[in-house]
Amino acid sequence: LLSARRVGPTGVAYGVDMTDEMLELKRVIQFRDRDRICCYDISVTQCWALEALVRRERLTLNELAGELFLEKSTASRVVDALERKGYVTRSRHPEDGRAVLLGATAAGADLYGRIEEDMVVRGRSLLAQFDPEVRRSMIELIGQLAEVAGSGLVAQAGRCCRVE
Repeated sequence: LLSARRVGPTGVAYGVDMTDEMLELKRVIQFRDRDRICCYDISVTQCWALEALVRRERLTLNELAGELFLEKSTASRVVDALERKGYVTRSRHPEDGRAVLLGATAAGADLYGRIEEDMVVRGRSLLAQFDPEVRRSMIELIGQLAEVAGSGLVAQAGRCCRVE
């Protein structure tokens, strides 16, 4: 965590400190999420795909790949696994005969709802360790940070994303 020698005289962390702290937070969250989500017999990537389909209702494979910042072939394998488990359906696109629409099944939406509920409970438990004002500030700052960090990303369905 932050060391006194890496914090400037005003108490503001330098960029390297922010990077270190964000990497550590990302690492901890990824392992926590992996361990929790795997209890539901899906991978973290499958969970993200299911979340996108629940939130957006219907997506093409290209749209889903872009949403997840994955190659189209990788997104296809994720969808195949979710379809085998009964969590995703494919249907004809009404306007594009070449495209297929993906959607979460009732079982998929139910599963994601259970995962989300679990994560909310765990998040509340984590935040309960902080004063209410700190909680409000953290939520606001994390949201702003995510928005700013994501603003330079350009999702390119079927290809790697790039930073502008």
